[in-house]
Amino acid sequence: MRGVISFLLGWFAFGFCSQPVHADDQPNVLFIAVDDLRDWVGHLGGHPQASTPNIDRLAKRGVSFTRAYCAAPLCNPSRISLLTGIAPYRSGIYGNGEKLRDKLPNAVTLMQHFQTSGYSAHGSGKIFHGRDCGDADSWDSYFVPQTKPVASPRDRHLPKSAWTPWGPLNCSDEDMFDGKVASWAVAELQKPHDRPFFLACGMTKPHLRWNVPRQYFERHPLESIKLPPVQIKDLDDIPDFGRMLAEQVYDPSGEKNFAVPGGDHANVIANDQWRLAVQAYLATISFADAQIGRVLDALERSDYADNTIIILWGDHGWHLGEKEHWRKHALWDVSTRTPLIFVAPSDTHSPSRIAVDQLCKHPVSLLDVYPTLIDLCGLPKRNELAGRSLLPLLMNPSQEWDYPVVMTHGFKNHAVQTEQYRYIQYRDGGEELYDHKFDPNEWTNLADSPEHGKIKRELKVALPKTNRQ
Repeated sequence: MRGVISFLLGWFAFGFCSQPVHADDQPNVLFIAVDDLRDWVGHLGGHPQASTPNIDRLAKRGVSFTRAYCAAPLCNPSRISLLTGIAPYRSGIYGNGEKLRDKLPNAVTLMQHFQTSGYSAHGSGKIFHGRDCGDADSWDSYFVPQTKPVASPRDRHLPKSAWTPWGPLNCSDEDMFDGKVASWAVAELQKPHDRPFFLACGMTKPHLRWNVPRQYFERHPLESIKLPPVQIKDLDDIPDFGRMLAEQVYDPSGEKNFAVPGGDHANVIANDQWRLAVQAYLATISFADAQIGRVLDALERSDYADNTIIILWGDHGWHLGEKEHWRKHALWDVSTRTPLIFVAPSDTHSPSRIAVDQLCKHPVSLLDVYPTLIDLCGLPKRNELAGRSLLPLLMNPSQEWDYPVVMTHGFKNHAVQTEQYRYIQYRDGGEELYDHKFDPNEWTNLADSPEHGKIKRELKVALPKTNRQ
């Protein structure tokens, strides 16, 4: 029943005056989500030892955004906001515990909008938060792989309190959840489809745990691993709320994160795990890249190669010791920046052709994905979407684009990103300001600098005026 209601609401929302193009002219969509993937991919240069040949060859076929930011640095609110086009401060979805339909019972998801425009929608892996479909009304079918746990050896010399959720596995790619997701996508691309399709393939890696087949660890020898750039006592100029976020520790239950002095970073350092962790994250990215490569190869061999738009996106970034912080759950650049790639083959019937082998350096939001795909596929507009179409940038990545990006982490905690500055305001009044032109690592908080008062006032204009609890 909810699906029928959502269909009718969606139809009335975009009106009878705007009709989708004929189904035979509509391009397919391959929608690839990658969990916890920061800018450590080869063509973005986030880490010199990142090995992602498949993501990199995809980027060469279209436009890759070097400064794409999530709406929230946490899986559930980031994904729901992208898939509904509704920002977290409007939905009230801030954590991993909230349910889409509890907060947004009438939202028309991206997949539903494609369905009402004549598409079939099929998915597998992690698209919404979790490994199930997340919202039954959004899919014609959803494949959930079944896997058996593979034990990871643990260093017996470490105390039980050591935080070490990483290490090589003695198994094959196909034993892994993401390996099975890739195999499903390959099979879908080999099938005949009587309607244009929206095919969603969600990689769960490089989300913790960083346990993948041993061969991917061997690609990143431990003795040569380079640590990310850090500054000693980087938290000294951070307000109390920001410091609390940095000093969170990992709660395996996922129900709650809590702060202790030094947080996860202190644990990693005390147990000499930093290089091992960086190695494991790089290895896990390489594993995810290999599965993505299998899917891209299958598309290239399929009947759909010349009429399929591809989008690859990550849900947020990930710290590995920068600002003495681990994981996401913060409003800094590293927590919120993630890859975003669009590819539209020249033979597609998409209304506009996009650039090839181009990097776009303007800040953009993952909220922009929904309206962009609408434009690329010639679907009816949706006025309630928070983002804006990136089609102008896809056609000309170097054109002017002066739109601030807003990120939210919890109730009334926001960051604003412009071409040069990042401003953070916490609900207790704490502030941070960084000049990315001179300080890309965000080592110097300028919020208390009198000469930057005008900049702060200008950035505050972009902060949300209302926040839903």
